[in-house]
Amino acid sequence: MNDLTAVVEQARAAFELALTPAELENSKALYLGKAGRITELMKGLAALPVEEKKLQGAAINQAKQGIEAALNARRQALADRELQAQLQAEALDVSLPGRQRGTGGLHPVSLTLERIEAIFGSMGFEVAQGPEIESDWFNFTALNTPEDHPARSMHDTFYVEGGSETAPNLLRTHTSPMQIRHAVQHVKQHRLAHGSAVDGTLYSGDMPEIRVIAPGRTYRVDSDATHSPMFHQCEGLWVGEAISFKDLKYVFTDFCRTFFENPDLVLRFRPSFFPFTEPSAEIDIQFPSGPLAGRWLEVAGSGQVHPNVIRNMGLDPERYIGFAFGMGPDRLTMLRYGVNDLRLFFDGDIRFLSQFR
Repeated sequence: MNDLTAVVEQARAAFELALTPAELENSKALYLGKAGRITELMKGLAALPVEEKKLQGAAINQAKQGIEAALNARRQALADRELQAQLQAEALDVSLPGRQRGTGGLHPVSLTLERIEAIFGSMGFEVAQGPEIESDWFNFTALNTPEDHPARSMHDTFYVEGGSETAPNLLRTHTSPMQIRHAVQHVKQHRLAHGSAVDGTLYSGDMPEIRVIAPGRTYRVDSDATHSPMFHQCEGLWVGEAISFKDLKYVFTDFCRTFFENPDLVLRFRPSFFPFTEPSAEIDIQFPSGPLAGRWLEVAGSGQVHPNVIRNMGLDPERYIGFAFGMGPDRLTMLRYGVNDLRLFFDGDIRFLSQFR
């Protein structure tokens, strides 16, 4: 009996010396394995008398249970120690601020486009949309741009497959084609609604005014700090029976002062030339204060819609007249936020774009 107690104590001591699960299993084999101390004692029971076998067998089983209890206790201790070491290695400093997923936001140019649409929407302008792959007729011909105009050159325009040699398809160079498409559809629907034949003749009857802006992406072969091969434009059109240059000056002046939130902003309309307007003017603005104070900055082109363009809308230029303008939302965004390089808007740098959230 004393021998069995000594075996249990020896096993417990051996288990305590084991520092890893592998060492513990090796120590276990010395006592509970096929050739272990307890196994050998169990084999020796066969040679004992029946009564002694019962007594000795019970004692051996009790010793075995003691060894197994010591083994399980050591296993749990090693597992707990390993867990503590892992927790120590992967400890979290709960006093540090948490890492949160960043919130997204609209692109600064998108913010500008939304602002433009809201301002002109308050003046009663609709928003027109149209295809970015445009036909030669809508992009150039309908806008009174002759075939020998420089804008039709491959150096200025991205031509794409489709169309024909005389009427190729291209990535639109401005959003003015959307004005023509909207006006043509507007006139056609009005004539159909009022029983007037859509036969190619010019319409001179009564009709609601056409008041629309056309924001969107445009494409030209151009790239530097203030130009990009893909950029945004917003064209505006107002056609009616007595829409004059005076209305143009009032509408665009009110827009610029509202957009820049500066009632003292000064505008000037400088004579220029565009094929689709006559007379035409470049629009410059001057800030009364700030880093750009005193400088004239060009922000748009404008003018009275050319009679030929009115005809291409299906309207009689003897009765209908209007104005048009075109501006670059990208440039307005640069001025509003003080950005000096247009390319920053399209580099996709989150550090830059996150400033506008």
